[in-house]
Amino acid sequence: MQKLVFFVGVAGTGKTTVARKLAKQIPAAFLDRDTIGGRFVEAILEMKGLDKRDRDSDYYKKHLRDLEYDTAKDVCIENLAAGQNVFMISPFTAELKNKEWIEEVISDAGLTKQDVNIKVVVVTLQDMELQRDRIISRQTERDQWKLDNWTDFERRIEFVPQINWDIPASSILVFDNSGLLTEEKSEQLYQFVNDKHPTLSV
Repeated sequence: MQKLVFFVGVAGTGKTTVARKLAKQIPAAFLDRDTIGGRFVEAILEMKGLDKRDRDSDYYKKHLRDLEYDTAKDVCIENLAAGQNVFMISPFTAELKNKEWIEEVISDAGLTKQDVNIKVVVVTLQDMELQRDRIISRQTERDQWKLDNWTDFERRIEFVPQINWDIPASSILVFDNSGLLTEEKSEQLYQFVNDKHPTLSV
């Protein structure tokens, strides 16, 4: 079966780091939504006279958010249709709540759920301060809005998103990425993705 693995969670939890670690063991198309649409979104926001780092503005939510995510979705579908494993990295908060979204991804790729092993890795941290420290340390320009508006950002955050997809509970892993990403933790992720480990959280 092809593998379709979603690495979800809020900014600063280490979604990309966790996905990259696993990608060294499992060949897959590596699709980070920020990489796919980030430059276009920033250019449009600047043309509109808005802060290019602000993904919380009404304009972004109304005009750009779905465009960015739908583009990532299309790239995912193309790779699945081409027979590739796919790693998807982004919060996907709205998409996880939408039961039909994942069904469309699979069907539009010309596949069925019997063809694709869907997994969701929810990357979390134990506290907000650690999350803030990681955002600061990665020194990414697009994170500055979050840091400048941290109180509002913190209040709205969901550590573990609602997941309404029709997949088994055993296909969802809540992964605490607070400490070092050890080889033991990496092995647990590997076994989870390959259906060799029954543990639902680490």
